[in-house]
Amino acid sequence: MPDYGLDLSDVERDVALLDLVAEGDELDALVSAEADWSRPTPAAGWTIAHQIAHLSAADANVLIAVRTPDSFDTVLKQVEAGGSGHADLEAAEGAARPRSLLLEQWRTGRAEVAAALRDIPLGQGFPWFGSQLTATLMVPLRLMETWAHGQDVFSTLGVTRPPTGGLKHVAALGVAGRGLSFHAAQLPPPTEAFRVELTGPGGETWAWGPGTATQRIKGGALDFCLRVTHRRPLAETDLTAVGEDAQRWLEIARVFL
Repeated sequence: MPDYGLDLSDVERDVALLDLVAEGDELDALVSAEADWSRPTPAAGWTIAHQIAHLSAADANVLIAVRTPDSFDTVLKQVEAGGSGHADLEAAEGAARPRSLLLEQWRTGRAEVAAALRDIPLGQGFPWFGSQLTATLMVPLRLMETWAHGQDVFSTLGVTRPPTGGLKHVAALGVAGRGLSFHAAQLPPPTEAFRVELTGPGGETWAWGPGTATQRIKGGALDFCLRVTHRRPLAETDLTAVGEDAQRWLEIARVFL
């Protein structure tokens, strides 16, 4: 995971952890009530089982990174050996397990991750993909991934979930991922300051960047989160941009490689 290039030191770990746990519990309640995990989701080739298997595997990697950081090289080598198809193969392997076993593994793993990220000192780094992270960043990262893959399952089952204040963590990662977005698109990073103003679930405004910035993005927090996680095309959001770089960012926005 590349350096996001944004200071997230103002993230309150305990608050973010509560949101992470709540996000997992909400998805758990949904999939536990669904008997058919073979239903295809919007992710090409991935069923509900694949989505849960992916989250479970990611949690297992977090535990290795936090508990036995010296062993994380093994994870990196496995990912490198699998190439671009590693996530698909890993999800397929997990999806082949019995539904009850996979569900229990995911439940146990996410509970252990929450405990591990709650107990580790805030300033203590641990290895991740391409960088060293701390709990300050890993907690919202796990929340973002749980929310994004959960969105695929909710969409599959035709269930609408009301947005919550936990989206602010996802939005913050989206803002932090601006440099990553331009890097992944092989474009030079913008030099001008940006202002992002999003409307939260309760009508509140979440803002990042100087108010005098000429590059500006505005819209609903939910749409911004759906956009940066590639769960909704730009044309289907209410997001608006002022400035050429701001418009380009919305077109290529991402929070992961």
